[in-house]
Amino acid sequence: MLGRRILAVALVAAAAAMLVQAASAAHVSKTFVFCSDISYPPEEMVINGKTVGSDIDIGTEVAKRLGMSVKFQNTGFDGIVAALLSNKCDGIISGMNDTADRRKSVAFADYLSVGQSLIGKKGNPLKINGPMDVCGRAAGAQVATTNLETLGKFDKQCKAAGKKGIKIIPFKEDPLGVIALKTGHIDVYESDSPPAVWYTTKDKSLQIVGKPITPQPVGIAVNPKNAALKAKIVKAINAMYKDGKMAAILKKWNMTEFALKGK
Repeated sequence: MLGRRILAVALVAAAAAMLVQAASAAHVSKTFVFCSDISYPPEEMVINGKTVGSDIDIGTEVAKRLGMSVKFQNTGFDGIVAALLSNKCDGIISGMNDTADRRKSVAFADYLSVGQSLIGKKGNPLKINGPMDVCGRAAGAQVATTNLETLGKFDKQCKAAGKKGIKIIPFKEDPLGVIALKTGHIDVYESDSPPAVWYTTKDKSLQIVGKPITPQPVGIAVNPKNAALKAKIVKAINAMYKDGKMAAILKKWNMTEFALKGK
């Protein structure tokens, strides 16, 4: 009887150990799901069937420092906040500007500082050197972005100055607007500076025109109810800046100039 009891105790102990190990493994293997609009080079894009980009590398590293694996869920930018708030993902990493208006819905952990740029044809034949030069022109930007808001501000400035307004055309994805520019369907395209640099570097028929528009912070967005998660992400980002990992990622994607100042 004693032998059976010893055996039973040993089996219980072994089972308990296995449960602890399984629970630990489950914790480590928990997946952090990012919503990303994977059509925004060099931050998120598909090359040879693989999702790559600066945001992909940054999101992967943040998840790793949270002790989690990572998944990027392709989500249209115009529905990306709704997807987060309906728990279809844990966070957004998609070149999203941290603005006062967006902070009414989500909380941000900032990781970059990015300006905006106008893209025109090579040689700038339309002589677009500033907002007033876009008056009376057809201009495009991606839906639900601060870029589209910027064109709206330009339009108001044009009309206030007694000039023709801007014909503003929204595009579902950033590359579609660039194609429209190349094919003559619009006169200028407004985008964040990293994609603008990417497009004009890859396609010599295009160039950045005018002066860069004031930089704004870019952040990982999370549900505002999850303050603990935001704090963990902020800690991970700060550590990445401190140990050089962020610098390495930004250098890889030619985005060093967009690092947060003072980090």
